[in-house]
Amino acid sequence: MKEKFYITTAIAYTSRKPHIGNTYDIVLADMIARYKRMRGYDVYFLTGSDEHGQKIEQCAIDAGITPKEYVDNISSQIRAVWDCMDTTYDKFIRTTDDYHEDAVKKIFKKLYDQGDIYKGSYEGKYCVPCESFFTASQLVDGKCPDCGRDVVDAKEEAYFLKLSKYQDRLVEYYEQNDGFFMPESRKAEMINNFIKPGLSDLCVSRSSFKWGIPVDFDDKHVVYVWLDALTNYITGIGYNPDGSSDLYKKYWPADLHVIGKDIVRFHTIYWPIILMALGEPLPKKVLGHPWVLSGNDKMSKSKGNVIYADELAARFGVDAVRYYLLSEIPFAQDGVITYENLINLYNTDLANTLGNLVNRSISMTNKYFDGRVSKPTKVYDFDEDLRSCAKDAYSNYIRLMDDYHSADAVHEVMNFARRCNKYVDETMPWVLAKDEAEREHLSAVMYNLLEGIRLIATMLMPVIPRCCDKIFAQLGTDCRTAEFGAVDSYAVGAAEPLFARLDAEKVLAEIEAEIAAKSSTAEAEKEPENIVLLPEIAIDDFAKVELRTAKVVACEPVKRAKKLLKLTLDDGSGTPRTVASGIAAYYSPDQLVGHTVIVVANLKPAVLCGVESQGMILAADSSDGVKVIFADGIQPGAKIR
Repeated sequence: MKEKFYITTAIAYTSRKPHIGNTYDIVLADMIARYKRMRGYDVYFLTGSDEHGQKIEQCAIDAGITPKEYVDNISSQIRAVWDCMDTTYDKFIRTTDDYHEDAVKKIFKKLYDQGDIYKGSYEGKYCVPCESFFTASQLVDGKCPDCGRDVVDAKEEAYFLKLSKYQDRLVEYYEQNDGFFMPESRKAEMINNFIKPGLSDLCVSRSSFKWGIPVDFDDKHVVYVWLDALTNYITGIGYNPDGSSDLYKKYWPADLHVIGKDIVRFHTIYWPIILMALGEPLPKKVLGHPWVLSGNDKMSKSKGNVIYADELAARFGVDAVRYYLLSEIPFAQDGVITYENLINLYNTDLANTLGNLVNRSISMTNKYFDGRVSKPTKVYDFDEDLRSCAKDAYSNYIRLMDDYHSADAVHEVMNFARRCNKYVDETMPWVLAKDEAEREHLSAVMYNLLEGIRLIATMLMPVIPRCCDKIFAQLGTDCRTAEFGAVDSYAVGAAEPLFARLDAEKVLAEIEAEIAAKSSTAEAEKEPENIVLLPEIAIDDFAKVELRTAKVVACEPVKRAKKLLKLTLDDGSGTPRTVASGIAAYYSPDQLVGHTVIVVANLKPAVLCGVESQGMILAADSSDGVKVIFADGIQPGAKIR
């Protein structure tokens, strides 16, 4: 009987179409699932969409449709992206599925009846995008510690799950199950930041909105998103408090949860405690992978740096996108994706190293032997080293894949591909072909190259499956064994290029033009802002404000305040004027020095973080932040009329 392997992804939130960073989750999990199947496991792969919550309700209101209509649309987009990336999930669960909602209601009631859930009220800080409550001490610079956005004050009646009841048991589980956290560093984060300070009971219902699974014994409440979303891992395979399916009994507990590092807390603290309270086994491992950054920033629609996987696939091919994600995102540190990096990797690894190796090897086999070569009976120079490298590459690949170090595993394969290319240069088949006495040697060289390519395709199958299918078709074999020399003879097909080299400058220019066109269209279609003016004032009131030009002669950050810059101004009076301005997020000091600004000259001085601010400079809100209004070319001290 095959050993089972149950793998899940975090279910994608249906507030918007998933970007490339969200897509990394499913592609990484798919690579692992494909690898496990290749190794003989009975794999069950679950993914899906998370469809309830306040944010969804608001998105639907903004769109002028019902929440169900909204999530139907976004969920279909999520599934389309997953399918576009050739992911081989066994089931796609939606948290609006009837069987899931029924099970969640019963889970909530079970925990309430046994005293693990109780009714109370919540007052604190709330992040709407993350749908999470925080205490003031958990905030970072007054903002959400997970996403960095603003939080709002919230107070409402709610039900709570008793986390503290299970805290000691959870720590004991950590200690007895090395490897539960991947990477291991995530464990220290959870213990030091959340468990040591003492776990606060978890809010598991909301009463301030309606889009959620109703608490069937209290119709003012809906089940809060995390109890709803996390339980998909068991309801998706048939768990129900009234009686679970054979599928659940076969596959639970999960062997691996694949999630982003920003939701490790929910999966390693809240989720295990929910399972403990239900009396169910805990998952074996939680892989909290790093983020995929666009340039050096987290992807955000407001920043205009969002990249979508399906759009990349349409331009570069699915395998190119999969290859980039699975080879360039480290195990523990954030990875970066840019169009330039993607094109460079496409050309160097896929077109040159892999594509060129396959193309010339197949071409030479056809040219010199009409496509047919057999296993050699003699070992020549460089052959033993090639075979040794093949053995080492496969051994390292298995070790790294078993530890989920996907990028390192891919690098091992590509290093072997480079060794195969070096073998071509060492043996020089084109020279051997000129000497009839070297024909047996030439045949051995071609066989060894084809065997090397077969092993490369076998190892890369979980990474770039379409490409590897083409390689096996050109080789004329479907043998996937790891043993070098396992194929007795080859009858190869026609050599067909796998990846055409890209003209980087041309492709980047096309992308830039498309982005500019989209931006222009979006700007043209943007609805005019509904500008709300302050109450009218008389001309006498306005006349009290004195606006004058002033040249920035020096500028420096304010040490005690990240948002403030200290500007020293020449306002024409002969005495330097100091102004503290909250523009540090938008300007560096060297971007301001030498420019002329407009200052409110008769504003009463105020001390801000130890700096006496003698006025205020004028700035305006814009779509990409705050813009200082410059008056360059006008002498300092000129009055603005």
